[in-house]
Amino acid sequence: MEQPQWMISVDDHIIEPPDLWIDRVPRADRERAPQTKVGEMGYLFWNYESAHSPIAKSTVEAGQSTKELGYISSYDELLPRFYDPVARTEVMDKDGVLASMCFPMFPRFCGQTFYEAKDREFAYVCIKVYNDWVIDEWAGAAPGRFIPLIIMPLWDPQLAAREIERCADKGAKAISFSENPAKLGLPSLHDVNNYWDPVLSAANDTGMPLCTHFGSSSSMPRTSDDAPLFVVGSLAPVNLIFSLVDWVFSGKLIDGDQSRYPDLKVCLSEGGIGWIPYILERCDLQVAKRPYLQEKDWKTEAGTGRLGEIVDGGRRMEVLPSEIFRRHIYGCFIDDDFGARHLEEVGVDNVMLEADFPHGDSSFPDSLSNAHRRLAGYDYETQYKVMIGNACRVFNFQPAAPPF
Repeated sequence: MEQPQWMISVDDHIIEPPDLWIDRVPRADRERAPQTKVGEMGYLFWNYESAHSPIAKSTVEAGQSTKELGYISSYDELLPRFYDPVARTEVMDKDGVLASMCFPMFPRFCGQTFYEAKDREFAYVCIKVYNDWVIDEWAGAAPGRFIPLIIMPLWDPQLAAREIERCADKGAKAISFSENPAKLGLPSLHDVNNYWDPVLSAANDTGMPLCTHFGSSSSMPRTSDDAPLFVVGSLAPVNLIFSLVDWVFSGKLIDGDQSRYPDLKVCLSEGGIGWIPYILERCDLQVAKRPYLQEKDWKTEAGTGRLGEIVDGGRRMEVLPSEIFRRHIYGCFIDDDFGARHLEEVGVDNVMLEADFPHGDSSFPDSLSNAHRRLAGYDYETQYKVMIGNACRVFNFQPAAPPF
C-alpha cells in the first residue's frame, strides 16, 4: 500500500545556542542574561538569577549508541544539529521529517524559568528575545521546515495576550502553555475570575493552538518519593489526562451560539493517545449520570457548585466532553501501538505524530519507518492526516516542498 514518504513532528526540542541571550539583550544587561558557565564539578550549566540548569545527557541522546544519566561539560560535546537549525534540517531529511515544532529547553516547556524570575521586567525582555529568535532565526533559517512555537509571560495574562498578538504578526504558529497552571502557583482553568481569558482570546483570534507538553506544570506524577525513575517515566501521560479533563470541564470550550472561543485549539504533547477514548467515556458518564453537578445552587463543606456558575454564566454543557475533544483538542504520539490500532476511537482528525528529537526516547533515526509501521493497514488518506495533514490544518502551516 502506498504511504506518505514524509511526516511532520509536532514535538521536538531545541538546545539553545550559548549566545542566544547575551548577544541579543541590551549591552548593559548582558552580565545578568541567561548564559552558560562551568560549575565546580565540571558540568556545563545555564545560569540566570537563581536558576542553575545543567544540560542532561538524556536530552541529547537521539541517534547515540550509548544512553546514560549525567550531564555534558561543554558545547563541544554537542552535535550542531542540537542547536543549529540548518544542521537540524539535514538530519530531519534523513529521518523523513518534513517539518518540526520545537519546545524550549532552558526556558522550560512553557517558560517557567522566566515566570520564576524576580525581575519580571527583564524576564519579559528575555522572553521576547527567545520568541524573536525562534521566529526569525530558528524557523527563518529554513522556511517551511519549522513551526514557530513561542512562550509568554505567564504572570500577566494581558501582557501575554499582547505578546501572542505581536508574535502572530511575525509568523508564530503555536503557543506553549502549562498542562496545569495551578501547579505553578497560578490560577487554574477553572478560576472564577477568568484569569486566563485574555490568553485564550488571543489564541482563539490568532488561530494559534495552545501546546501543553507533559512536565510543563513543573511536576511529574509519582507514587512515592522513593519510587524509581521507571515509575515516574511510565506515569508521565497521567499529567495530560489531568489536563484533558480540566479543559473539557473548564467551560472555556463549550460550543454554541454564544461560545467565546469557537476556534481555540489545545494540543497534548508527548502523552500518547491510547488512553483518550476511555477518559472521554468516563467524562461523558459524569455528565450523563450526575446532571445535578451542573446546578449552581448546591453547596458542601468542600465548596460550592462550580461548573454551573462558571460555564458561560451558568449555561449547561450543550455537548458532551467527547464532542468538545473532537472540536478542540488534539493528541500526539511517538510509540503507541494500542492508540495507533484504535485511531477511529481516538479520532483520526485529532491525532498527530511526534519524533521527540533529540531526547533519549526519540524515534530518530527511524521516525518515518516508525510511522509507517504503526499506521500500516490504514488507507492513504488516514495516514496522510496523521503524518502531515492534521498538523498543517491545526497550526495553519504550509510546509516546504520535500527536499527530494
